[in-house]
Amino acid sequence: MTQRGIDLSIADVCEAYAGPVGSLWELLMGEEIHVGGVQETDTLATLAGVRVGDHLLDICSALGGPARHLAARYGCRVTGVDATAAMILEAETRTDKAGLGDLVSFRLGNALDLPFRGSTFDTVWGQDAWCYVTDRDRLIGEAARVTKPGGTLAFTDWVEAGRMTDGEREDLLSFMLFPALETPGGYDALLAQHGWKVTKYENLDKNFAHSLGRYRELVTGEMKPTILERFGEELYTAVEQGIRGWEQAARKGKVGRGRWIAQKPGL
Repeated sequence: MTQRGIDLSIADVCEAYAGPVGSLWELLMGEEIHVGGVQETDTLATLAGVRVGDHLLDICSALGGPARHLAARYGCRVTGVDATAAMILEAETRTDKAGLGDLVSFRLGNALDLPFRGSTFDTVWGQDAWCYVTDRDRLIGEAARVTKPGGTLAFTDWVEAGRMTDGEREDLLSFMLFPALETPGGYDALLAQHGWKVTKYENLDKNFAHSLGRYRELVTGEMKPTILERFGEELYTAVEQGIRGWEQAARKGKVGRGRWIAQKPGL
């Protein structure tokens, strides 16, 4: 179940990602802005069975990196939805430059009130982004509404994996601008509540801790001069301390990452 969170709204997240936060995470993670980059996108697509001609919805699509990769490699149509207007505009610009406008499109919208009719998509998709959503019960329900009968839900997310104090949780959430963290069991319960049948779950905690360690090494090593020059010493210090805190929490088993594949019942 969702653990105690902090008072954040979607407006707080949008403001941050329209500014230096989005640029900083792209610097560390690449334009896909999730752990594992293209390799992780391919793994999720293989597990989800993405095929030529499928219509996929990427909820919280950010800069559209995964959407473009999926369309170019698998021949599927991808619609991305994100609440940050600056991200949508940049995603559209990059998609046009890549010549993928016939397969990839984006809509400004909220994950809790998706601007699409029911039973529209073959697959609903998310990568390390639903931790920003304030109501995951409604999110999972909306995902079920817009997925075709027999369709697929495929996502990864950062989760609370072990016990921590309220102070530890608040520090971690505040740095990442997460309103709260879901637990693996909490996601399982929400999926079942909305009629999804989980066909595969993978615990990615070990890899998650390693990835956070790599981000810390980048921040304190080769990327330090760039971060200081572009964002200033105050933001650099906050980022270094924040990533170090997340890495320590991951190595202690307090936070982690999971991968889910689920099916919506057919007619």
